Amino acid sequence: MPKPRETAVYTHGHHESVLRSHTWRTAANSAAYLLGSLKPHMRVLDIGCGPGTITADLAELVPDGHVTGVDRAPGVLERARTTAAERGLANVDFAVADVHTLDFPDDTFCVVHAHQVLQHVGDPVRALREMRRVTRPGGYVAVRDADYAAMTWYPASPGLDTWLDLYHRVSRANGGEPDAGRRLRSWALAAGFPADAVTATSATWTFATPAERAWWSGLWADRTLASAYAERATGGGHATEAELRAVSAAWREWGEREDGWFGVLHGEILCRKQA
Repeated sequence: MPKPRETAVYTHGHHESVLRSHTWRTAANSAAYLLGSLKPHMRVLDIGCGPGTITADLAELVPDGHVTGVDRAPGVLERARTTAAERGLANVDFAVADVHTLDFPDDTFCVVHAHQVLQHVGDPVRALREMRRVTRPGGYVAVRDADYAAMTWYPASPGLDTWLDLYHRVSRANGGEPDAGRRLRSWALAAGFPADAVTATSATWTFATPAERAWWSGLWADRTLASAYAERATGGGHATEAELRAVSAAWREWGEREDGWFGVLHGEILCRKQA
């Protein structure tokens, strides 16, 4: 029986190797395209907030407003609450929510933000319609997603080629679209935003210094062997444990290369809800 289109499956899960990546994310390195539109009084919804590092940054940027972080996974919200408490933030709260069916009234938020979310949902257009619904007239829907097929690295590595092919297969088997970045503008138009209300941009993460290569390769080497992604790869018949070990080793080998370089392209959309 086919999955319902609204199904959202987070391919990576919340293994330590995944949270190692998520806790590195900040508003500056992951939402710079949005920051110029924020005002101190705004009410913000952060969808798929994970451990809450971006959420906490947004709360600091709207000191007279409020930020609500939501995620489908209740467990990771405890980490987010701890993040906010450690930073002494009183203008933030967290709740469990599904982007396909948000439990908020129409026209609630000045900004609705989602980072690396739509690539994992079964119906991104429906998700964007929900995000638009809960945004106030004149407010913004802000979305940023990676585009896996546009990721690139040096030097060449057959093992990383295998990783990319495997990741595409696992993600799509879960109902997601790993090359979401290039599709965001199209999805926004299908969700009802007028073309002149959608600003599409792109940005990159680059990992090239010894510390950056060690961090990026290490988290992917670990994620390949011990995470929900690894379980879905083997459980879905996409790879054997031996093949995953070979991919993990390829990540570590690339990370040790002095001339190693890795670029991650992200698509971004900032959509204004018309009055």
